Amino acid sequence: MAKPETAKRDEPLDVIVAGAGYVGLATAVAIRIARPTLAVAVVDAAPAGVWQKDGRASAVAAAACRMLTHLGCWDEIGPEAQAITDMIVTDSRLPDPTRPVFLTFDGEVAPGEPFAHMVANRVMNGALRRRAGELGIPILEGVAVDGFDVEPGRVSVRLANGSTRAARLLVAADGVRSRLRDMAGIKTVTWDYGQSGIVCTVKHERPHNGRAEEHFLPAGPFAILPLKGDRSSIVWTERTADAERLVAADTLLFETELERRFGLKLGEISVEDKPRAWPLGLTLARAFVAPRLALAGDAAHGIHPIAGQGLNLGFKDAAALAETVVEADRLGQDIGALDVLQRYERWRRFDTVQMGITTDVLNRLFSNDVGPLRALRDVGLGLVDRMPRMKEFFIRQASGLTGDTPRLLRGEAI
Repeated sequence: MAKPETAKRDEPLDVIVAGAGYVGLATAVAIRIARPTLAVAVVDAAPAGVWQKDGRASAVAAAACRMLTHLGCWDEIGPEAQAITDMIVTDSRLPDPTRPVFLTFDGEVAPGEPFAHMVANRVMNGALRRRAGELGIPILEGVAVDGFDVEPGRVSVRLANGSTRAARLLVAADGVRSRLRDMAGIKTVTWDYGQSGIVCTVKHERPHNGRAEEHFLPAGPFAILPLKGDRSSIVWTERTADAERLVAADTLLFETELERRFGLKLGEISVEDKPRAWPLGLTLARAFVAPRLALAGDAAHGIHPIAGQGLNLGFKDAAALAETVVEADRLGQDIGALDVLQRYERWRRFDTVQMGITTDVLNRLFSNDVGPLRALRDVGLGLVDRMPRMKEFFIRQASGLTGDTPRLLRGEAI
């Protein structure tokens, strides 16, 4: 089988994707698979190889797994992924001697199809990079976008290495602090929660059996997410000052505080990597598109990790944007025209705002120690646990299989 031709260095491109994270790469791969005639390139400001040092893991919903399968990546990812077989939710104070379980979920959306898998970020990024290489998509690493000019029929993109590339569409997938979003003059709605998320990987003596746990504590949620082997990923929300103190502490103090929250149900625990903390906030772009520019992933929205939906919102953006671009090209339309890009914006904006508000409300509802509010939310969790149809609805929501779902997330070709 002949390899697809790669766009030559000085030839105009159809699409330039800024950002070689999972959203940017998935967008590029999806477009190229559906329309091999479109010349696509990826540029990334991060130095070469930095992605291999990412020790984090992400919950990949069933819909995103279907997309990754269609993109030809899941065969590589699957053996390294851990299925989430069930989930429990508790609500307690840290000194409480017991943590009563208020809500439980089974982990399948269909027989044999878990609602989510835990995947190491470097494994997912590596699979998408390999697929991009097979499709002839060049990835230029360590080169930021210094600026761009919108011209008739194209966008001229200035790179930090002094070169300029022309394309019909520029995709900004460059993170929650997106420089391209700022260059385009797109404003955001932003506020800081005063919380930080501590992330690390722990090793434990006994198997987790695929169970995920989310413990709502007064400072914020503490999530235990299963990884391959007797290991788990920790996403631990604390007030920012406390989080900074914890990650700066020596290993003994950190593991002591971790054990108070993790417990000993899985035996002795030890931290495998250096814990890191990221500030948490809500960022919603006031517009997702501008002439010749589309925002995707965290560049369009940054939400609280309380529902584990940040990555999956980004994959929905990638799938919806790819479908919009491909269908426009098939109809002979200009893929970078504002009226074409606004179809993508209309598709994704409501869902994104809805999820941003939902995670904001959940964080405010559960990250406190107000007695009457605690009683109210525990009654609510208990009622949901006794309503199978309601639980099924929440599982479908978490799996990404509700609403106006792009074809790729249904496992279908564009």
